Amino acid sequence: MTAASMLFSCSMYVGVSNPKMASKASACCLLNRPLSCSSSKSISSCGMFGVSEKSKLLCRASALHVESVPSFSVGQKFQFDDVIEAQQFDRETLSAIFEVARSMENIRNNSSGSQMLKGYLMATLFYEPSTRTRLSFESAMKRLGGDVLTTENAREFSSASKGETLEDTIRTVEGYSDIIVLRHFESGAARRAAATANIPVINAGDGPGQHPSQALLDVYTIEREIGKLDGIKVGLVGDLANGRTVRSLAYLLAKYRDVKFYFVSPNVVKMKDDIKEYLTSKGVEWEESSDLLEVASKCDVVYQTRIQKERFGENINLYEEARGKYIVNKDVLKIEVEVDSDPRAAYFRQAKNGLYIRMALLKVLLLGW
Repeated sequence: MTAASMLFSCSMYVGVSNPKMASKASACCLLNRPLSCSSSKSISSCGMFGVSEKSKLLCRASALHVESVPSFSVGQKFQFDDVIEAQQFDRETLSAIFEVARSMENIRNNSSGSQMLKGYLMATLFYEPSTRTRLSFESAMKRLGGDVLTTENAREFSSASKGETLEDTIRTVEGYSDIIVLRHFESGAARRAAATANIPVINAGDGPGQHPSQALLDVYTIEREIGKLDGIKVGLVGDLANGRTVRSLAYLLAKYRDVKFYFVSPNVVKMKDDIKEYLTSKGVEWEESSDLLEVASKCDVVYQTRIQKERFGENINLYEEARGKYIVNKDVLKIEVEVDSDPRAAYFRQAKNGLYIRMALLKVLLLGW
């Protein structure tokens, strides 16, 4: 990786190079599983679409190029009832969501648009610990004039601890709110919730499954930082087997032209075959490597995610085998805590972009375009 490269994180910690500070082009990648359409609501219409686990990403910058924005009519209903998986979205819809997100950057207290969701209630139902994702969604709702009902540890401090099913919880909570943001420990839980609810559901992470709003903000950040999404090379590093953010990111980036992925991980947490098969079916090039330094030298974006201890259960020996094996340090891009001030470390800008993406999602799901 050259001095122009930058660091990103898979959740709230993302870093890329500043387009004004580097001249070479950067690259990133995303992947996802094929979507099945079983719900009566248009979770995907079988079309295509997309910061919580700590991870980092390196990129090189190029001149800014923004995709042409599709002409969705103002007030037109958003084509999906829920946001469950990254593969719901196509490039046209992604560009339109990014345009809405850019408009959200201009909203301030008492400014035009700051009360557009007044009278709406959002329920954040989190069965796993979260600070960044939950506060990001709650801030997004508040900044648009809406209100929030929240539970930050529903697994222990809700009726779930007394045996209530997820479906029954969703039926109850939808009676109190207008939209549900769900974080759950089981893959597929968000789809079950969406199939049950008659109000919009946003997947804020379902176990090792997906994290579509994270992938949306990652792609939005990459475009803003390095200026393009086509033709980039992306290194995905860390826990690729359990990292829902890298899965959703791969699905999204696979929609762009000439993207190449490099997978760098310990053997026990290698990228799963479903993602590799999906990328191959879409003609997306990918390569596995154990050499982070070599991969970093080739990539526009390095996206690092932590080894997720909570996914190993009783196999702590496997966790210990995997942890700390790949560290983005000065040998890679001089990135640890001391590089927070490096202009290539974009993870704090990534977190801010997450606010705008989530404001955009709430707006289009509740009000339409």
